[in-house]
Amino acid sequence: MDPRSGGDATTFDSTRVAFTQHVPSTTPDQLLAFAFGNRIFSTPWVEAPASVEQFDGLGPFYSARSCSGCHVRDGRGRPPADPADSTRAIVVKLGAAHDEGRPDPRYGSQFSERAARGLPPEGTLSVQWEDVPDSTGIVSALRRPRLSAVSTAYGPLDPDTRLSMRIAPVAFGTGLLEAVPDSLLAALEDPNDRDADGISGRVHWVRDPSGARRAGRLGWKATQVTVAGQVAAALVGDMGITSPQRPHEEITDAESAAHRVPSGGDPEIDGQRLQSLIDYCRLLAVPARRSVHEPAVVRGAKAFAEIGCTSCHRPTLVTGNADIAALSHQVIHPYTDLLLHDLGPALDDGMPEGDAASREWRTAPLWGIGLAERVGGTRFLLHDGRARSIDEAILWHGGEAERSRRAYAALSKEARMWVTAFIESL
Repeated sequence: MDPRSGGDATTFDSTRVAFTQHVPSTTPDQLLAFAFGNRIFSTPWVEAPASVEQFDGLGPFYSARSCSGCHVRDGRGRPPADPADSTRAIVVKLGAAHDEGRPDPRYGSQFSERAARGLPPEGTLSVQWEDVPDSTGIVSALRRPRLSAVSTAYGPLDPDTRLSMRIAPVAFGTGLLEAVPDSLLAALEDPNDRDADGISGRVHWVRDPSGARRAGRLGWKATQVTVAGQVAAALVGDMGITSPQRPHEEITDAESAAHRVPSGGDPEIDGQRLQSLIDYCRLLAVPARRSVHEPAVVRGAKAFAEIGCTSCHRPTLVTGNADIAALSHQVIHPYTDLLLHDLGPALDDGMPEGDAASREWRTAPLWGIGLAERVGGTRFLLHDGRARSIDEAILWHGGEAERSRRAYAALSKEARMWVTAFIESL
């Protein structure tokens, strides 16, 4: 097994800063962009006008003050442990149950719990965790979140609006996933299940800024094609920071008072700073695998494939041309096909997004999962962080993954430990 999960873009750092390393063989100019992008990623933005030289223009509505506020050391976020938990790193998506997830007429497509001075936040998300019995007996109980918006400042949500809590995914490896050709993803999809294996993954085809039809591959619903698109969407959606790519904040008629909040510029992050932030994300290296030759890991890899997990969590992809040499024509091992899959009613959040149905999710890459707790101090899995362990994450799978979930549950305890050891090695 090749431990270099990211090919030439692999780092062998396995400490708590494993996710913050740049790809090897970067040029001096790339290193300079990486360093400046890291500063932008890590520095909290402030409201305009700033009294000193700071990144200003935060808001009027926002979920975090910095990228690192959710992506702790470039890792994943965490859901709230209880309603009073202020350490959570989430965003809350809003969308109608129909009409491709139409935004809420009063609150738009994202619900923000923070606002600029003198402006009421949109409201507060209440998260109640509900225990769900595990019929397999593998874990004591599963859990799922019950979400509601309380203290809404601009009127009630539309009755058709659904809420979807999303934790921040890892930031590393996105440059490699961006470089996977559309043609490769199109060759992997099987929307009509022609081979009758029960897996009918499909590309989330979207329009890029030029209007071209492209394969989405980033984000929980594969809504973004490029790192640039993902970064610009997060800046304006999560922090209210406009950019050349996304020059307008989402302010509804009900929120017209937000127009009086001072701007940090037009746009609030200029093209040079935006490009440095994009380059920083693209240049983040993928951590190498560990313990690849240990017997339990080898047996776990075999069992992982035998129960069908590799039908979606494909071990290997190949990148195409990229303007960064370490990202170009690389054999990588992200354990994803980057396709949308129906994961069943248990993971249905009731909200479609673009062409992705409410129970469809992009196959999450598994690389780095074994280091998540070391880097971030906690490990929560799936889009809303409901799973507290690898066992729980697998047991929530249904739909196209139902056959694999049942096969995993039927394994001996020892064999399940092998599978876990394999996943922990990624």
